[in-house]
Amino acid sequence: MNIKHEIDKRKTFAIISHPDAGKTTLTEKLLLFGNVIRSAGTVKGKKSGKFAASDWMEIEKKRGISVTSSVMSFPYLDFQVNILDTPGHEDFSEDTYRTLTAVDSVVMIIDSTKGVEPQTIKLFKVCRMRGIPIFTFMNKMDREGRDPLELLSEIEEVLGIESYPMNWPVGMGKRFLGIQDRHGKKFVRFRGDEQEEFIPLIDLASKDEYKDIREHPTYIDTLDELALVEEAGNEFDAERVRSGELTPVFFGSALSNFGVKTFFDTFLQFAASPQPRRTNEGVIAPETPEFSGYIFKIQANMNPAHRDRIAFLRVCSGEFERGMSVTLTRSNKVIKLTQSQSFMAGERETVEKAYPGDIIGIYDPNIYQIGDTLVSGKDRFQYDELPQFPPEMFKKVRAKNVMKSKQFRKGIDQLVQEGAIQLFRQDSTDDIILGAVGQLQFEVFEHRMNAEYNVDVEFITLGDRIARWINGDKVEKRFFDSRSMLVKDRYGQYAVLFENDFTYRYFKENHKEVDLIDLLETNDYSVQ
Repeated sequence: MNIKHEIDKRKTFAIISHPDAGKTTLTEKLLLFGNVIRSAGTVKGKKSGKFAASDWMEIEKKRGISVTSSVMSFPYLDFQVNILDTPGHEDFSEDTYRTLTAVDSVVMIIDSTKGVEPQTIKLFKVCRMRGIPIFTFMNKMDREGRDPLELLSEIEEVLGIESYPMNWPVGMGKRFLGIQDRHGKKFVRFRGDEQEEFIPLIDLASKDEYKDIREHPTYIDTLDELALVEEAGNEFDAERVRSGELTPVFFGSALSNFGVKTFFDTFLQFAASPQPRRTNEGVIAPETPEFSGYIFKIQANMNPAHRDRIAFLRVCSGEFERGMSVTLTRSNKVIKLTQSQSFMAGERETVEKAYPGDIIGIYDPNIYQIGDTLVSGKDRFQYDELPQFPPEMFKKVRAKNVMKSKQFRKGIDQLVQEGAIQLFRQDSTDDIILGAVGQLQFEVFEHRMNAEYNVDVEFITLGDRIARWINGDKVEKRFFDSRSMLVKDRYGQYAVLFENDFTYRYFKENHKEVDLIDLLETNDYSVQ
């Protein structure tokens, strides 16, 4: 078996955007090309009962948002495609940040009517700091939007990355005629019925049947814009794309399925194949014969009938075979991986073999943690730690019915393991406190406790707090009160939840002997 051939075939990428820019819609269209689904259900189509294939959790279907990172794998042309569809909603950004550690390229969708939006900036920074190649899909060209040159300059100024338009829109909204494919040397005519007509530029310039396009005032204006882009724009450089310094830009419309195939075919040519990855023992190349991978996500109850837990593992080196024995380096425990699956949102298939770049689900008998490394060889190394993000909102939580405390504890244990919410216990009272990046996470927690564990919960809000961890295991408990609340996280580490910035600064000034740690500053990169 030529493992190099398998590695080169893999294209593992995430799709990022601000909410409502068209991320799930684009994902659907790519699944259509892969013959994975027969018809795309738009996220908003709640009345029709059609829901997006990549949204599997009940609350996602009801609210029309993606709140978990789905994994979708399928063959297309000569490639094996692995798409990670990240949550767009900002309250689920921590899950998204971790997902970005498992990909080799990123597709950034920008709504051409709005330009670069705040959530896009946040996610882009994470990609940029990790050196991930970024491809841009400028969506909704069939609506009246911003000027294309203005959109390009905004990408360069706001995001600080150079851009190269792979194609150029001819008009927009009602005047949208199509795109001039600079890379493929063809014109793609927009008909509005999901049917595209591909016309070689040499034919467009010479054949009578295309006279209506080349003499159209909008097309003539576009040629002037293109001349400006050719003259003043950046040069295309595949190496600079791979190093994350240059983003190829594609114009189109995901909803109308226009320009998507042109984008996808070109993207797969230039998107990175699986790359070497850093460990505490140096860099591990994907061609390394011994299997290794790491867990970047844990999901409970993907199948509500079985109450199971799935750990999502990124294969980084070697060949995975179902039934193989691996070592969990954190505990040195040997585990036989007999239950392994690939995903299509809620659908799963057993995986017999997997290669670097593949994302597989392995059954978790409650032994894995996010960030764990699994290896098959003699070497014991750990892939670089995944970034941690301190919560900003905190609520005490308890079961309304005290008789359901067993189910309540089980639900909390499992949902906290997924990493979307963080668990703390107040030191003085042992009350359970949940921390989250945003309000929506609490709503999803409440919904899932009810739907999956049959437990109604009630919250007492502590509001926004500043969380700082204490370096060391000895604390002087008399220093703390309700405004500087002493808690323990789920690993037994002491932390303090400060009521506001004034309380935090006052505490630091008066208790210099307490070494406080800001989790954001301990990460390889900050997302602020």
